[in-house]
Amino acid sequence: QVQLVESGGGLVQAGGSLRLSCTASGRTISSASMGWFRQAPGKEREFVATSSATTGNTYYADSVKGRFTFSRDNAKNTVYLQMNSLKPEDTAVYYCRARFGATGEYDYWGQGTQVTVSS
Repeated sequence: QVQLVESGGGLVQAGGSLRLSCTASGRTISSASMGWFRQAPGKEREFVATSSATTGNTYYADSVKGRFTFSRDNAKNTVYLQMNSLKPEDTAVYYCRARFGATGEYDYWGQGTQVTVSS
């Protein structure tokens, strides 16, 4: 069983920065596609960033491109989301996701960490 634990959320003023971490246990993430998603109150969960285990490519939502940076440290079994130039509209619960298997059929989510950006 894979467990994902996010940390690093908090309250920050607009223009500030936060770094989220997601540490996996139960399986190494080196073979997983890892991603960050977020869900604001009253809205559906949306994609933020993802890193492919096979291609090594990283993809970002247009709304965070140029401000957020995804990174992974396979030795620590951890992925990060560096968030700069935060905006009030970035306020959400941020979730980490790990997908294993040829078609990503083994799908795991963390419990989420709250990010609140004040104006």
